[in-house]
Amino acid sequence: MSTGGAFGGNRGLRPIPPEKGIFPLDHLHECDAEKKEYLGCLKSSAHKSEQCRHLSKKYLECRMAKNLMAKQDMTELGFSGVNELDSTEDKNKESIRH
Repeated sequence: MSTGGAFGGNRGLRPIPPEKGIFPLDHLHECDAEKKEYLGCLKSSAHKSEQCRHLSKKYLECRMAKNLMAKQDMTELGFSGVNELDSTEDKNKESIRH
């Protein structure tokens, strides 16, 4: 006798929702500019996401501002210290210009 459900699922067990819940897709493309900037950064950095963290943060902040996801402190999403990276990058860019 099999205890599994259709497609190998367990019958009788309640599914567990994702920790952060679900959030609506950006059907109106309200954060497309931030998304494209982040994806462009990933492409140019050989998909090294740590070099694009500031853009990832910017994208999530856009989603929160447009109510496409729940507002949450960025440190809870793993972005502690990202501001320091931004200012360091800005200083490096300025020193290159001069």
